[in-house]
Amino acid sequence: MRLVFAGTPDVALPSLLALLASRHDVVAVVTRPDARAGRDRLLTASPVATLAAERGLEALKPARAGDADFLARLAELAPDCCPVVAYGGLLPQRALDVPPGGWVNLHFSLLPAWRGAAPVQRSLMAGDQVTGATTFRLVKELDAGPTYGLFTETIRPDDTAGSLLERLAEHGAGLLAATLDGIEDGTVEERPQPVEGVSHAPKLQVHEAEIDWSRTAYAVDRHVRGCTPAPGAWTTLDSDRIKVAPVSMRAEMAELGPGDVAVGKSAVLVGTATHAVELTHVQPAGKPRMRAVDWARGLRRTSARLGS
Repeated sequence: MRLVFAGTPDVALPSLLALLASRHDVVAVVTRPDARAGRDRLLTASPVATLAAERGLEALKPARAGDADFLARLAELAPDCCPVVAYGGLLPQRALDVPPGGWVNLHFSLLPAWRGAAPVQRSLMAGDQVTGATTFRLVKELDAGPTYGLFTETIRPDDTAGSLLERLAEHGAGLLAATLDGIEDGTVEERPQPVEGVSHAPKLQVHEAEIDWSRTAYAVDRHVRGCTPAPGAWTTLDSDRIKVAPVSMRAEMAELGPGDVAVGKSAVLVGTATHAVELTHVQPAGKPRMRAVDWARGLRRTSARLGS
């Protein structure tokens, strides 16, 4: 099939590479416009646009996918189907109607669970034991189109949103390629999503990343991992914000109250509703990331309370 691939960040690259190596013909990509990034705020192309340039592919970068010039060029390219991975922009019906085979999205959840922009983060924060990825046809309603295929993935105790998403992206590339093969061969069927089990995963806001030390140690651990690397879990000490890296469980320490900090020679422990967790690394406002024991040593005190 003739394909126009839509995607923007690094997580879309495994799928684009898999399709470039497949029997299908990727003729162009659609990606978000160049954006300012880095300390110097230089105008920077997206990872998908960068790979497209390396492979000699045309990159379409509409400000809005409903722009007339973009729709005209997409029609000229005449794709049979448009695979999508983390494009990051809304696709109006006029765009969805261009390829006869539709837009086939790789979504990083087991639909209908976690429809939206942050399925991996929300799944981790909710304490899910299993997640996965689903291929489906885009429709006007968010992530509600009929599905083609899926795979499941066990969430590991040491997973962060970053590591889990990386693994799903690698495995999902094969699923997307196989789905497109099946569409071309007529061997896959569209299946309506169940009406039960729908949950939503809106983009995670910074204020939602604040740690609630009154929750269980397990919930605190999953919350921090779900917010890593972005937007970054955080707490406060004396009203100063501190980013917190993934913690370690210390089930043998149940004496500390929620948010209470105990500073030892080799460990910094924080109480929760159940037992303590150990801080590994922290990043105080305006300072680089550092080991929690080094940060605590600079406080010049042996106890404190976080979240205050």
